[in-house]
Amino acid sequence: MAQNLKTGDKVMVIAGDNKGKSAKIVKVKAGKAYLEGIEIRERHMKRTYLNPKGGKKDIHVGIDLSNLKLVEAAKVEKKAAKTTEKSAKAKKGAK
Repeated sequence: MAQNLKTGDKVMVIAGDNKGKSAKIVKVKAGKAYLEGIEIRERHMKRTYLNPKGGKKDIHVGIDLSNLKLVEAAKVEKKAAKTTEKSAKAKKGAK
């Protein structure tokens, strides 16, 4: 079942190793959700010009959307309609 999960939604994991944990969605990409503080793995980085020391880096591992249940939707802020300079000029020219 397709879910409309967005960044900022609070969800609960319903399957897998992290079953029962709830967290906020950081990013949604390619059918996977990246949760704040859940499924963080350590990746070993090779030495490069930009990273001369190499070392370890923490990365998010995505959880499939089918393994998540929406707990609380993110609040959508409505922006006040403001007339911009372009729209004001267009109104003057429309006479």
